[in-house]
Amino acid sequence: MKILIYGTGGVGGYFGGRLAQAGGDVTFIARGEHLKAMHANGLKILSPKGDFTITHPQATDNVSGLGAMDLIILGVKSWQVKEAARSVKDLIKPETVILPLQNGVFANEEIMAVIGKSNLVGGLCKIISRIEGPGIINHMMYEPSIAMGELGNQGSARIEKLQSLFQQAGISTTIASDIDAALWKKFMFICTGGLGALTRSSYGVNREMPGTRKLLQELISEIYTLARHLGIALKEEDKEKTMNIVDSLPYHATSSMQRDLMEGRPSELEYLTGAVVKLAENQGVEAPVNSFIYHCLLPIESQNRVKQ
Repeated sequence: MKILIYGTGGVGGYFGGRLAQAGGDVTFIARGEHLKAMHANGLKILSPKGDFTITHPQATDNVSGLGAMDLIILGVKSWQVKEAARSVKDLIKPETVILPLQNGVFANEEIMAVIGKSNLVGGLCKIISRIEGPGIINHMMYEPSIAMGELGNQGSARIEKLQSLFQQAGISTTIASDIDAALWKKFMFICTGGLGALTRSSYGVNREMPGTRKLLQELISEIYTLARHLGIALKEEDKEKTMNIVDSLPYHATSSMQRDLMEGRPSELEYLTGAVVKLAENQGVEAPVNSFIYHCLLPIESQNRVKQ
């Protein structure tokens, strides 16, 4: 199986590294110093599950000439999905599977607008990882996992085949009975990172202070209400489960969006808290906490994007 990892960051680098370690025919799309380091020193994965290096990885910054792929994993940031879909369009054959692993709830819609639905499988991942330095991916704490499902929630042979592929590579993988609900459950949690970006404080600080804990609960509740309004099959208990995830995180944990904003990089603000605000406005649903967080962070996001 020919596998393309489009975006070799914390997500694509880790999962692609595991697939390559298991003997998979994996090609990585990377750029700049990261790509140079991969060519010179290999792709190094740091992980509580054991460090390893993919020596002489197949890595490039150009998809031209790669030929058709069997599996394309999109590991780019949410705002890069449309461009990535256009880039890989010529690598798709009828049997190719495209698996997006972005945060947010818009990736499937944006991919379908470029390549259609037949090659697309819904997906999400749970992992805390980042590019530690050129050619180095650092997976920090927790068992990384992937959940996926056909967009119509029916079973399929290709889904079972993918699950087997990932499990053979040591990646915990489940088939979601309702992929839309699974995406929104993650979305509720990921959007809590907006409060940390605003307070510039860790999950531990925000969950322990009564005022910010209440804000966390309210922003989760707003997203739950929006999801139900959109017909997503979330349950009342999912709000408490999301807060339980927040409470289970290490005290000093922060979100990727918070780190990006605080370190002067463009973030996924528009696809996370911003998406909540815009969807709520379109649906006539109140989301005051998410709106406040979004509009307070937007000037920082705008300045970070100018720096790029």
